[in-house]
Amino acid sequence: MSDSLFPAPAKLNLFLHVVGRRADGYHLLESVFQLLDYGDTLEIRMRDDGALRRTLDLPGIALAADLAMRAAQLLKQHSGTRLGADIGVTKRIPIGGGLGGGSSDAATTLLALNHLWRLDLSRVELARLGLALGADVPFFIFGRGAFARGIGEELAAIDLPAHWYAVIAPACAVSTAQVFGSADLTRNSKSVKIEDFPAGACSFPGTLFRNDLEPVVVRRYAVVGRALDWLRGFDGQAAITARMSGSGSSVFAGFGSREQAQAVLDQRPPDCGGFVAAGLTRHPLAAFARD
Repeated sequence: MSDSLFPAPAKLNLFLHVVGRRADGYHLLESVFQLLDYGDTLEIRMRDDGALRRTLDLPGIALAADLAMRAAQLLKQHSGTRLGADIGVTKRIPIGGGLGGGSSDAATTLLALNHLWRLDLSRVELARLGLALGADVPFFIFGRGAFARGIGEELAAIDLPAHWYAVIAPACAVSTAQVFGSADLTRNSKSVKIEDFPAGACSFPGTLFRNDLEPVVVRRYAVVGRALDWLRGFDGQAAITARMSGSGSSVFAGFGSREQAQAVLDQRPPDCGGFVAAGLTRHPLAAFARD
């Protein structure tokens, strides 16, 4: 990592259960988050004049919707710093893929600027700011494998076994708002406890742990269903069987070796992209915020 280049790792939801809904309409979730050693890269350079400038255009993402820029503006306002930054995001994480790309970009911006601007804000403070940008942002600030509850902001550390993941990315972007707004969405899954998946035994079998958003997405986006059906053909070899991440569209399976995961990826359907990644135990910028 250079002085100006900062990684923004992708994430997987190893399962995602919808266990209820708050009075304000937000859904109550339970999930296990896994960081990946694959993601976007942010180039961030400090400015002395206080300006915040986006240095790279992002196709389909207006400046006002750019979560990295919004994170920088929020942190500048919160801290009162007179410093600024040039910020450019190089995207690798598929947009609308359920892999947390925008949230990870926001979290990396908060962590990197906390470091560059010498703000010395704690992880708790940064996570509180990040929650205003998206429910997944606190996880990336938290910076390690986690069992999540609430709307995704109640996090408990969990040690996850080492796996290599084949991530298949169908050529579509899923609207998270539409999925959560669907009348067909299951909203009453039975709650689980962190004791249900002790360290070293986290295979997350599909019969017990699943993604409650998956049936809604598959009905609306046939290409996701086709990719999922195809990937399930490898479940006999997988340590973590095929399922969807987040609100989709990406699907994944976990394997015991890079070679196994790569062999699966190499056979992916021609209308899908994808990548192989290992799980990360810690966020690369974890040292940029104090506990």
